[in-house]
Amino acid sequence: MAAPAPGTPVAAQVDPRQARIEAAISAAERGDFDAAHFGDLADHPLYRWVEYAGLRRNIDSVSNERATGFLQRHRGEAVAGAFREPWLAAAARRDDDAAFLAAWSDEVDSTKLRCAKLDAQLTLGRIDAKWTSDAQAVWNGSKGESLPDDCNPVFAALAARGGLTDAMRWQRFDEAAAAWQPGVMRAIAAELPADQRALALDYAAFIDAPHPRALQWPKTDRSRLVASQGLARLGKNDPGQAESLLPQYASALDFTEADRGRALYMIALWTAASLLPESERRLAAVPDASYDARLHEWQVREAIARSDWRAALAAIRRMDDKQRSDSKYEYFEGRLAELTGDAETAKARYAAAAREPEFHGFLAADRLGQPYALCPRQVDADGAAKAVVASDPALQRAIGLAQLGRHGWAVAEWKDALERFDDRQRRIAVEVAQVNGWFDRGVFGLESDERSYYTLRFPLHHDATIRREAARNRIDPAWVAAEIRAESIFNPQARSGADARGLMQVLPSTGAAVARRIGQPWGGGESLYDADTNIVLGTAYLRQMLDEYGGKPYFAIAGYNAGPTPLRRWQGDRPGMDADFWIETITYAETRDYVARVLAFSVIYDWLLDGDALRLTDRMEGRVDGPRKTFACPAAE
Repeated sequence: MAAPAPGTPVAAQVDPRQARIEAAISAAERGDFDAAHFGDLADHPLYRWVEYAGLRRNIDSVSNERATGFLQRHRGEAVAGAFREPWLAAAARRDDDAAFLAAWSDEVDSTKLRCAKLDAQLTLGRIDAKWTSDAQAVWNGSKGESLPDDCNPVFAALAARGGLTDAMRWQRFDEAAAAWQPGVMRAIAAELPADQRALALDYAAFIDAPHPRALQWPKTDRSRLVASQGLARLGKNDPGQAESLLPQYASALDFTEADRGRALYMIALWTAASLLPESERRLAAVPDASYDARLHEWQVREAIARSDWRAALAAIRRMDDKQRSDSKYEYFEGRLAELTGDAETAKARYAAAAREPEFHGFLAADRLGQPYALCPRQVDADGAAKAVVASDPALQRAIGLAQLGRHGWAVAEWKDALERFDDRQRRIAVEVAQVNGWFDRGVFGLESDERSYYTLRFPLHHDATIRREAARNRIDPAWVAAEIRAESIFNPQARSGADARGLMQVLPSTGAAVARRIGQPWGGGESLYDADTNIVLGTAYLRQMLDEYGGKPYFAIAGYNAGPTPLRRWQGDRPGMDADFWIETITYAETRDYVARVLAFSVIYDWLLDGDALRLTDRMEGRVDGPRKTFACPAAE
């Protein structure tokens, strides 16, 4: 199956005043915007965001009249929503209750601002049954998490009106215990009657650090909840200590199986998550009723790490039907059945997994020697339908802002546009965004059941540079494209919290080191935002990692994500383990998923680049000259 040709083209949006509007926004943010100097932009679709930038910068000195006028002029637009929250916060800071309530919208989702609204109504005497129910909703909606200090006067007034009962306090107290929030528990305890306060404070202390006073607590459901949650929290940090303490508290407080399971679950989970020697025994000690999908996964993973194929197979068969039918576990059930001599079951489970176009499905297809499953779809729309969507003002603004690198603002306009689109129009909007260089909408703008729109989900840009640098470094171009897709979704301006930059998310220190090694002029960290430079250095770095880690791409991919120290530990813990099993036993969830994702993306990009693909089994091992496979859409069952 060849990669699909593009459908009816959508013209890219070209804004001849882009540099001017960018300069205007920057000037507004600096505080030196001169409207006369930028008079030619007054009719520009993005001028509202220039105004927003100026208002936002001077939020504490903006007049009520000016703010109200801006909100009214842009009512229903994304820019009004973006301005409303900082304006409300400013009004609250200066105790301008009338201005606050005048600007309020029930679409505001901030708990802090919801409490500020209730406080403003309280100050102005606007208390009614709805005020009470709204305040109770804030109290009950926290699920035990901490609430802003702005809520305290609201809750005090609520209590004074009889709307905050001791039962409600205890309910939130129990939720805080389950959320491991001793600070919240102490704050609630301080407002309880004196005869209940001491025990509540002792409960909070136990969540902080289990203590022997709990052995004398009353044998109530609450005591058991708190004790088991305190031991569970300890189990995350010190499984051995939690396990040694559990019997005495379970006996003293008459733990139920659920109470014991709550603690044993965390003890087992965090032991298994580090693949410690006690993992098997502690996983077996957890009651069946306390198992969930996460713990089932770790029981499988732990057994694979020990190469105990029968135990791993049994663990998969303990899963419920939904989890067991995931293509990952269909594949591993087949793999483990094959290793334990059950060829018939192996073939059936491989066949089920191979219907899915993802990592384990591709591996299953390799086991069966059949084509990879792929059922690509194209956006079903003619030029007229695409033109209608492309002309939507909010979508045009979203694309213009994305081209300026104003991602948060662009997403706000995008969401506004999508409120008017049906599913077909939304897919067209994704295509329009992609044509205009905003590639992440193919990931964040599609639903889970739309994964067959491969040309939207897997953008391909700078492919000439990718092919050139892949050839220069003797690696697969599909791998380079897959790394870019996983790291930045082809956004050359991407920057991580760790300061990794550009398409391949290269750290400046790494870029400088690689540039020295290959004799490339180094233009500093800012040069990593240049797509060509980033691909040159990122691809050379992949080659370097491939050489360092024995020519195995799956090692290099793991090292690219997690760094060399954990990679060496994983290699040392399970030397010689087959690639599929080794990947599954990576203890970092992010890295484990990342390796599988990049390898699967490589298969898709191989198809997009060349119409067929190197076998994933060969790709993982670094064999680049193996046979290539075709793609086919499985027949409907």
